[in-house]
Amino acid sequence: KVDYDVCSNYGNWLYSAGIGNDPRDSRKFNMIKQGLDYDGNGDYVRLWVPELQGIKGADIHTPWTLSSAALSQAGVTLGETYPQPVVTAPEWSRHIHQRPGGSPHPRGRRGPAQHKDRGIDFYFSRKKDA
Repeated sequence: KVDYDVCSNYGNWLYSAGIGNDPRDSRKFNMIKQGLDYDGNGDYVRLWVPELQGIKGADIHTPWTLSSAALSQAGVTLGETYPQPVVTAPEWSRHIHQRPGGSPHPRGRRGPAQHKDRGIDFYFSRKKDA
């Protein structure tokens, strides 16, 4: 059985994207942080963005920050084989070149390790043994 509510799901996606009503000021969706948290090694990006397959590890989330030698070795030419970023948000800078599971998260959580047990039961509380 799947518990699904179209309105709630749509609202949650909008909230996660940082659009719509939000009580916090200047809330933005941080793509770099999300990439490191949920795809620390870049496997998902590598699957769907074949132009970046030659970039190793978490660097795949920020290819525009790599040296020209690293890009050349990966077979990537920014502006030709892969586009330059349209914008770069200042909030991304603290996550660029961060290694998954490396430096602690500002609120005390760590990179992808915090999500390793998340699956279908993520939204459901688990019963504690008595």
